[in-house]
Amino acid sequence: MIRNKRRNEQVLPTDGDAPTKICRDLNGGISLATVKRWYQMIRRTGSIELSGTYGGPRIIRTKENIQKVKNRLRRKKRVSARKLSVELGISATSVRRILKIDLGLKPYKKVIEPSLSDDQKIKWKKFANWVRNNFGKEEIMKILFSDEKFFNIDGVYNSQNDRVWAVDRVDADEKGDIQQRRKFPHKVMVRLGAFSKGITLLVILDERTVDHGYYINKVLPVVLKYGNKVFGDDWIFQQDGAKPHQHNLTQKWCQENFPSFIDKDHWPPNSPDLNPLDYSIWDEFVNVIDWNKVESKATLIQQLKSSVKKIRESVVVESCTSWTNRLYRMSQNNGNYLH
Repeated sequence: MIRNKRRNEQVLPTDGDAPTKICRDLNGGISLATVKRWYQMIRRTGSIELSGTYGGPRIIRTKENIQKVKNRLRRKKRVSARKLSVELGISATSVRRILKIDLGLKPYKKVIEPSLSDDQKIKWKKFANWVRNNFGKEEIMKILFSDEKFFNIDGVYNSQNDRVWAVDRVDADEKGDIQQRRKFPHKVMVRLGAFSKGITLLVILDERTVDHGYYINKVLPVVLKYGNKVFGDDWIFQQDGAKPHQHNLTQKWCQENFPSFIDKDHWPPNSPDLNPLDYSIWDEFVNVIDWNKVESKATLIQQLKSSVKKIRESVVVESCTSWTNRLYRMSQNNGNYLH
């Protein structure tokens, strides 16, 4: 018989079972060494008396302190774990354990995003409803999305993930933990298109400033040729609200040459949440570039041309095919940003 003085419980061992089988029956809840020790005690005395549970009682992470932390977090004024420990008179380590273990919370960085006016939210929501009411699933699969983006030779890095393990700051610096940025880095503008089957050819816009004339003569014919090659004469062209795109001559050229396109009166301005390139594909492109090989403008262009082939097709297809679901979420979110 096993008797627990604290709980006054009785546990009867299985007669004839070996310690190994008992441990296996308990699914490893009690170690084999403990079962063997109890087994010997039963043979000697006929019972096991447990003095109590292991470990001391909680004196910091009590229900009262957990509730205090929970109540403090409900206030509008935000507080750090360090300040919270000062307010409650307990260590910062205990506060973090309460936050992570007892309350199951995780720290998140504040996201910085451009503010949206009520007029912008209305336009976003209006556009989402217009697409859902006027385009079927097959038509949406034939939309050719497009966008421009600047890349500079300094590259990109993630301050949260790009870390170096070292014994001190000096050691970290020696291992390359310093990201230097030029005051006026060389940069290159590129243009890329995406649709439900993949991406278009990458266009390097590095010769001059892109105005409506350059856009009409050098960029749009390339898009038209590619779209007709992939879709024939049944597809839809999309472009954002950049000035060269909104120019009357640009709109006229698109009207006369593309089978169909989303004009400036329908596509809302400043709408990165609506373009698959903005909310997904550009990030994929940035991450596949080998920035260690980028030392000049020429090597940057080489990397852009070679790395665009590494963009995963699954990312592109998923971004485009889920576009209607994104529009639905936006309409349900009253035109606000999606996170």
